[in-house]
Amino acid sequence: MTPALAIRNVSHAYGARKALDDVSFCVPPGSFTVLLGLNGAGKSTLFSLITRLYAARHGEIDIFGHNVMRAPGAALRELGVVFQARTLDLELTVMQNLIYHAALHGIGPIEAHRRGQAALARAGLADRAHDKARALSGGQMRRVEIARALLHEPRLLLLDEPTVGLDIKARADLLALVRGLVQEKSLGVLWATHLIDEIADDDQVVILHQGKALATERAKTIVTEQGAANIGDAFTRVTGAAEEKLSA
Repeated sequence: MTPALAIRNVSHAYGARKALDDVSFCVPPGSFTVLLGLNGAGKSTLFSLITRLYAARHGEIDIFGHNVMRAPGAALRELGVVFQARTLDLELTVMQNLIYHAALHGIGPIEAHRRGQAALARAGLADRAHDKARALSGGQMRRVEIARALLHEPRLLLLDEPTVGLDIKARADLLALVRGLVQEKSLGVLWATHLIDEIADDDQVVILHQGKALATERAKTIVTEQGAANIGDAFTRVTGAAEEKLSA
């Protein structure tokens, strides 16, 4: 089966500082994969390479078999992205935000409106279509950004720290929405976070620490292999062992 996302031997540096060091992992289609790392681990750099904000000079990145450097059009058509920074135009209505974004993908206004209504209904925001974006709560804005990212019907969705700044209920609602999309639409999802409690036992987890992918397994497998009580304890053991090796 062709992976939704394949990262192979990817490295990236900012001058002398190496942000990513020979990172490799795959996101299967129809799966929820967590990219787990502390701030500064390299998560946002990796997202910038996948989305071609930065050029990948070392290694290969494929989206459903399409290389992001050699076939960017085909690759990025399969990709939806929710960045860490909020990106809605606060002076436009929710629907205007969606229609504008759809136009960037060549989707006409009538079809964009139809898709937008369906996406907002799925996100529980059908009644907010004509409200200005600034009237929404933080969690509602995030749900609109997810709806917007899916308008062109991609098969891979990237979310970079999507729950930062949200309260407990808003975080839970967002997770439930995205996990539901994985089940209903067979989306491949890469969910970047530093929050341990967003991980389920059956999630595939990529532990990224100081630019290196230290573990790539199901959460429960990592816990068992580390002899840990939970994924938080396992994360501490894996990253601690890596730091001890570096300082030795």
